[in-house]
Amino acid sequence: MGRGKIQIKRIENQTTRQVTFSKRRAGLLKKTHELSVLCDAQVGLIVFSGTGKMCQYCTHPFRMEQLIERYEKVTGTRVPEHDGREEVYAEMTTLRRETHRLQLSMQRYTGEDLSSLRSYEDLDQLEKELERSLNKVRDRKNELLQQQLDNLRRKERMLEDENSSMYRWIQEHRAAIEYQQAAMEAKPVENHQVVDQFQLYGEQPCSVLQLATFPPDIQPYHLQLAQPSFQD
Repeated sequence: MGRGKIQIKRIENQTTRQVTFSKRRAGLLKKTHELSVLCDAQVGLIVFSGTGKMCQYCTHPFRMEQLIERYEKVTGTRVPEHDGREEVYAEMTTLRRETHRLQLSMQRYTGEDLSSLRSYEDLDQLEKELERSLNKVRDRKNELLQQQLDNLRRKERMLEDENSSMYRWIQEHRAAIEYQQAAMEAKPVENHQVVDQFQLYGEQPCSVLQLATFPPDIQPYHLQLAQPSFQD
């Protein structure tokens, strides 16, 4: 049995459609190449996929531009080139219109030009918008002021801590200096007490100590060795 006839219609399943496109594109390029080689024909083929991807084939050694130029000469037509000037002009017009609208809005908010506001409702709406903007500005201003106050308080606490540390350091060093001064003042008194314990020559203090002498009624004692007796 032969293969069933395939109904030619759009394949709804995207995956199946992409697989079918890849297979048939390869077959189409193969047949185009065979036609060009076997029949010595100049063939140009351009294919765009559903996703916008382009693939092309051109008979060697020609280029696709040469084949398109030959097509234009034969048919007497010209492939329209894309002219972006109209799009640029349209975009410039849109930007110019938007710029003008923004300028009018700025002039309204600054009070320079209120001629475009023709009714009381428009002026009242503008006043409400300005009040809302002013409230936002005040809120932001208060927020910045609060941040500055917090920073100043933080710096104040740091300075107080440094001042307290410096004060304690000064008190400790002052106590140490007073203790050293008291110790230095007490040393001469101790030296006088030690010197007064010794008898000195004369009534005035002297650095030479007086040597003690024996009283006149005490005779010097001489040690005499006893001789042994051999008569016994």
